[in-house]
Amino acid sequence: MPRILAIDYGGKRTGLAVTDPLKIIATGLETIESRDLIAWLKNYLSREEVELIIIGLPKNWDESDTHATPLVEAAIKKIQKEFPSMAIKTVDERYTSKMAKDAMLEMGMKKKDRRDKKNVDLIAATIILQEYLQATN
Repeated sequence: MPRILAIDYGGKRTGLAVTDPLKIIATGLETIESRDLIAWLKNYLSREEVELIIIGLPKNWDESDTHATPLVEAAIKKIQKEFPSMAIKTVDERYTSKMAKDAMLEMGMKKKDRRDKKNVDLIAATIILQEYLQATN
């Protein structure tokens, strides 16, 4: 059964998460350098069946673009160009980084691990995907 892949795209790093084949649980995959996203997707999609990619779209409270919105939109265009038959949806990613930091505190992660932005991006991608799953079920 195909999975859903979530992307928390950033200027430097990108967090990636995926569902289980039954699309019940979101699991963090890894955090990669953003410049490596297309190569990573080519490799992953050659091994795994994915029916949908969701990407967190940063917006302000008033729905205006943030400084990161154009970066994410450019990444979406690159993905669409490389994988024209792949379904892509954007989802609201407001507060996911804050939620990720709060989750790390609740999990009892050491301060050193909480400072590692790779962990924040990975958990944010997982939160984006889990919220999408909850909203669609």
